[in-house]
Amino acid sequence: MKLASRFGTLFVLLLLCLFFSLATLNDQHPTDEGAARVLARRIARECPGTPNVLIVVRPGEDDLRYATALEEELERSSGANILGKITGIPSAVRKRLEELGAAGTKLDVIATHHFSAQGVLAGDQFKVLTASQPSLGSAKVIIPPSVRWPVFLKMSNLMDILNMISVIAIIAIGMTMVIITTGIDLSVGSLIAFSGVIVAGAARELGSGPESGIFLLLGCALLGIVGCGLLGSFSGVMVTAFGIHPFIVTLSIMSIARGLSYIIADGPSDVVIEAESYRFLGAGRSLLGIPNSVILMILLYLSAHLLMTRTVLGRHIYAVGGNREAAHLSGVPVKRVLIIVYTICGALAGLGGVVNSSLYGAGSAKSGVGYELQIIAAVVVGGTSLAGGSGKIMGTLVGALILGVIANGMNLTGVTTYPQMVVFGLLILVAVLIDQLKNRKTGTASS
Repeated sequence: MKLASRFGTLFVLLLLCLFFSLATLNDQHPTDEGAARVLARRIARECPGTPNVLIVVRPGEDDLRYATALEEELERSSGANILGKITGIPSAVRKRLEELGAAGTKLDVIATHHFSAQGVLAGDQFKVLTASQPSLGSAKVIIPPSVRWPVFLKMSNLMDILNMISVIAIIAIGMTMVIITTGIDLSVGSLIAFSGVIVAGAARELGSGPESGIFLLLGCALLGIVGCGLLGSFSGVMVTAFGIHPFIVTLSIMSIARGLSYIIADGPSDVVIEAESYRFLGAGRSLLGIPNSVILMILLYLSAHLLMTRTVLGRHIYAVGGNREAAHLSGVPVKRVLIIVYTICGALAGLGGVVNSSLYGAGSAKSGVGYELQIIAAVVVGGTSLAGGSGKIMGTLVGALILGVIANGMNLTGVTTYPQMVVFGLLILVAVLIDQLKNRKTGTASS
């Protein structure tokens, strides 16, 4: 029972991954550089000597990399004579084949992939075309072998899930601390927008251009984070100094921050950040192709885990949530702790806004709408009790992953938006119900 309580959410996450893996199991047709090398080696085996090869792919950067890797491996493994690389529509392929036929150039292999081996290169169309051109008569269309693999478990899809949850997961760190102290922060969605427009507005006022330096952009980003941190501090002061319920305080800050966002952005239009280097955090990929936002998320979770488990502040946060009066009598600076957690939550919401604006290359007063519900859901699903006093940072990460996996899995299996809303609502309700039953059982046992 204790094991299930401790690792229950992780077990749920693994079950969801297994379910969506089975649900999306399908034939995959690779078009990466590895598939290109496999295809080149197959051509070398099946067509010994120096075959004449025409490479056909679709337009686009990924296909261009595939074609380049294929050409390099063909020249290395078989010394193939490359007759050209076609990256265009079927009519361009037909035209090139007719030119080769008219010139009497012998063609041995058309190297392509599943998606381009259609139309003019498939079935009767290809037979009719090559039959009228003697030099093309022996040409074979060869593609990489397909593999049976879940779409859900493709590396690109897994990275998309992590990138998708990064903003929510980052802010959920602060929300976990707030909820552990029996508080709530409804302003985080608006703070995402507030931070984004501050960064974009500051960059605009400082004359930021496409070639702006990284230090200027870092300064603008810090403005957004500090601005949201100050609003978080204000919420903490209102809660501690005047005894106003966190729900009311943060609901007010939610409206204030959203209104200020529209004022700074001068309306609902996006404020574009022209500097291409600013997209590094949200859209760039760093170590082993992992998105930079995901690396940032992991580092923040490790730091927050250490803070909550190895520092005095972490112990004080749990003490305040467990019994505020007892914590006060034990010498815990309750008011200071509450102000700190609301400040951290606000600052992390500001950081989430920076990541979000970096992803889209613009700050928008409309961004972050409804995010507060997803963030609270990640915390609750991750096992943090709304009654306060208990919860783990890493549990929140698992909760965010559960939400991301469900959203991604439903998209892959064709579930539309409205049923997804129902599923998420039920998920939150079940998580809260489990929390209530757990608290009731604990209370019964203690009495």
